Amino acid sequence: MRRAQLKLFQNLIGRLSAHDLRPAQFSALAIIEQTPGLMQTDLAKALAIEPPQVVPLLNKLEERALAVRVRCKPDKRSYGIFLSKTGETLLRELKQIAVDSDLDSTSALDNQERHDLLRLLKKVYQS
Repeated sequence: MRRAQLKLFQNLIGRLSAHDLRPAQFSALAIIEQTPGLMQTDLAKALAIEPPQVVPLLNKLEERALAVRVRCKPDKRSYGIFLSKTGETLLRELKQIAVDSDLDSTSALDNQERHDLLRLLKKVYQS
């Protein structure tokens, strides 16, 4: 399983590098899209990283105008994270890149085998 994961991951890394992005940044954009306004600590939990590691990741996304931190009104010390329009546009493209990467990496499988693989991986993930 580890070898297969590495093959998939390397394929995706190669494709994301054309956009000067790393998989963690792509994942962060997707999580922010799913949960607009989430806090940095929530993003850290979703990415399974330590909260201090989120700061440089978000700084890079903000530098590229892909995400913005907005001060929360009730607690002015907290910031909600949102995708920018540029981030939304890029994420749509990145999602297609991820799909293409997965299809390319599993090209030796037919549609039923790919469906079965995804079903089984989901079962492993949820256990």
